Amino acid sequence: MAATLDTTLAGHALCGTVPSEGAIRVLSALEAAGLEAWFVGGWVRDALRGAPSHDIDVCCSGSWQESAQALSAAGIGVVESGTRFGGITGLASGERIEVTTYRVDGFYTDGRHPESIVRASSVEEDLARRDFTVNAMAWHPERGLLDLYDGRGDLRRGLIRAVGEPWRRFEEDALRMLRAVRFACRLGFAMDPATAEALAACAPLLDAVARERVGVELSGILATGRGGEALERYPELMCAAIPELAACRGFAQQSPYHIYDVYDHTARVLAAAGEENTAPSLMWAALLHDIGKPDCFTLDEHGRGHFYGHPERGAELAEGIMHRLAQPAPLIREASLLIRYHDRPMRAERTNLLGVMRLFAGTALDTPRLMNELFDLKRADALGKAPSCHGYIDDIERMREMVRELVANGEAYSIATLALKGRDLIAAGVAPGPGIGRMLDRALEATMAGEVPNRTEDLLAYLLSE
Repeated sequence: MAATLDTTLAGHALCGTVPSEGAIRVLSALEAAGLEAWFVGGWVRDALRGAPSHDIDVCCSGSWQESAQALSAAGIGVVESGTRFGGITGLASGERIEVTTYRVDGFYTDGRHPESIVRASSVEEDLARRDFTVNAMAWHPERGLLDLYDGRGDLRRGLIRAVGEPWRRFEEDALRMLRAVRFACRLGFAMDPATAEALAACAPLLDAVARERVGVELSGILATGRGGEALERYPELMCAAIPELAACRGFAQQSPYHIYDVYDHTARVLAAAGEENTAPSLMWAALLHDIGKPDCFTLDEHGRGHFYGHPERGAELAEGIMHRLAQPAPLIREASLLIRYHDRPMRAERTNLLGVMRLFAGTALDTPRLMNELFDLKRADALGKAPSCHGYIDDIERMREMVRELVANGEAYSIATLALKGRDLIAAGVAPGPGIGRMLDRALEATMAGEVPNRTEDLLAYLLSE
């Protein structure tokens, strides 16, 4: 039979946030079967902050089998999604509600997953195993908020603090260290001093975590736009996540253009880029744009440092790093292109800018977007250098505006943007074959050089008059 809402539970709110209909149906069904259940985790945290949350998790006194039976009896669909860890998923009112048994974790031998799950006798025991105080609260529409570790106080203080001994939490699951940084960046919070100290001390434990999981958390950190803060505040952990960054720490650039070492410069570039645009390709490019500098460093006879070839080397290293961290192939391609050309000299001239746009033109590449991100990266790079370099920002913005005008005016920078197609040449009497491609190339070169407008009739007349 179909489950109905328990009217004693429906309508209650936590700081003005009302649980969804599906969540109330699941909670009602569990308690109607004689089990105890609470809303936990991110929904409780975000409701206390007055922030929207889309996922609602429930923890329950019953075993996963008992929870599944209670939901099924109420007409709620059940997916046995995580039974090894005491979890199932309830399908109610078009929602997926995770339901997990009260539990305490056994020994962690791989730095990520407990070897065994022990059923806990109370919600208090369950909350004691959780990672951070802001995530270790439970709420019930009638019983109210259960906050054993002052998570609500830490929300007010803007603090990420581990539950209990932080080193123990990180020894159990080393990925929690990156999650702590992600939460701090996403919420704009500081790190509790003891938790921050444990992050630095336990950073080597991250080696035991699968690289794809590290990549997911790093992507989450970068998506907040506060990746520069993460580099600055938690260098040991960030270098454990990407070991190639360690060579950048303390690497003096010995250049009049730079007042920071490579690592600190990178942190400032990432911070400046994140203030304007958090596109994944830009964030990864800003993080890794100078990763090739230590390999390319030379000193001239005047004691001045140079990094010839570092963009190309950086693009090569970035491809390997991002592949290792299981990032999507299109993202790797775009970030690597931005890194490869981030230091390329550019001028506010039509032909020069079209030539750079041609470098970004290719299958499935959004050239206008990538050019905008290239200017974002160049701007952030200038802001991360000595103050004498900040004047270049005006030139960057002038070039950005020119590129927008070139795109709006329909200027060609690739065969795909050329106003002439092979079929136009064939219709004009040109025989099909390899010559068609060569003629299109000549037309592209001519219009980019300003010799002929990018219009079909003009391009045809130019080619057929040769």
